[in-house]
Amino acid sequence: MEQFEFEGKTTEEAIEKACKELNKSREEMDIEIIEPGSAGIFSIVGTKKAKIRVTIETEEETTEEDELAFAKKTLEDILSLIPMEAKVTAANEDGKVILNIEGDKSGLLIGRKGKNLDALQFIVNKIVNRSLSKKVQVVVDAENYRQRRRDALIQMALKMGDKAKRIKKPVMTNPLTPRERRIIHLALKDDAELDTKSRGEGLLKKVLIIPKKS
Repeated sequence: MEQFEFEGKTTEEAIEKACKELNKSREEMDIEIIEPGSAGIFSIVGTKKAKIRVTIETEEETTEEDELAFAKKTLEDILSLIPMEAKVTAANEDGKVILNIEGDKSGLLIGRKGKNLDALQFIVNKIVNRSLSKKVQVVVDAENYRQRRRDALIQMALKMGDKAKRIKKPVMTNPLTPRERRIIHLALKDDAELDTKSRGEGLLKKVLIIPKKS
């Protein structure tokens, strides 16, 4: 977002200057009148120029809005094929497009351990990145499941870490997705008494939590 200030004998003249110098129409600018201007006495003494502030969106902001709108519509179109009422909210966070589905009270869209949600996310990412010139990472969530799942995994990691230190033996999680394993590793990475390693083949692997020898 960029801001500019322009002056003129009248507000209209200041706006015309802004349109000409910025090469924008009035509709493309957010115009704020700072000083309406005054002709003064006999149009000579005490004359004040009109002053305006113009705010315009940068090309990057416009692109982000387009990405957000397209991703949101893509998910809404997919959900329209499913017989359930759901609302999609969209936001940009840390360079990612975050789509959250509200209304999935039954957990149908989430599925067991978020499998349906992951499938939806995969499809939306494929469609969005095939249609847009810029690569976009889209995260699809429902009823804030991913945050709740993340919190649960962190608590599990801390409890298992405490157990490993208490019994002085390695403990192992159930098979987890790459994203879930990363959450476990990050939750314990600052614990000087523990190491973590992934074990297994394929996409789903377990995390081994190992107490360090004192």
